[in-house]
Amino acid sequence: MARHFEDLPVWESGRELVKRVYVFTRRSDVKRDAGFCDQIQRAAVSVTNNIAEGHERGTTVELVMFLFYSKGSAGEVRSMLWNAEDIGYLPPPDAAELRELAAGIGRQLHAWIESMQTPDFSPGPKYHKAPPTGVKRWEAYLEQQGLIRLENGRYGQRSEQTEERKSGKTE
Repeated sequence: MARHFEDLPVWESGRELVKRVYVFTRRSDVKRDAGFCDQIQRAAVSVTNNIAEGHERGTTVELVMFLFYSKGSAGEVRSMLWNAEDIGYLPPPDAAELRELAAGIGRQLHAWIESMQTPDFSPGPKYHKAPPTGVKRWEAYLEQQGLIRLENGRYGQRSEQTEERKSGKTE
């Protein structure tokens, strides 16, 4: 992981989003709508600030939590850009370009979050439950997710039918 949040490509993308949102909201026809401007500006700034705060917290659990907040803010910016297009503040090509920037940030954040959420990921003390130990750890994780190993070696969703077949209680 980067030593400083300023070194993160996703944070840099977030800065670009903030700059472009502020340029857009300073246009004379848009800045009259103070509520709209405030909402989209706050959402854009929240993207970078939550990345920074999560990175500085020092724990994986908190980082993941703040990355989810940042991802949510990127989604909020996309939603506001749809609104901007619908009410005539932005022409469709400009709105689509900014939405793609926000969506790209969301994809980067999603990949980063996913890379940290492995079966060994410990959610921390707030859950008050020790993770399973030993060889059965992976099986316990799968069971928690509602999955079982099927006869063909693959994993599938647990259902009453598969449970009956597994236990030999077929009619």
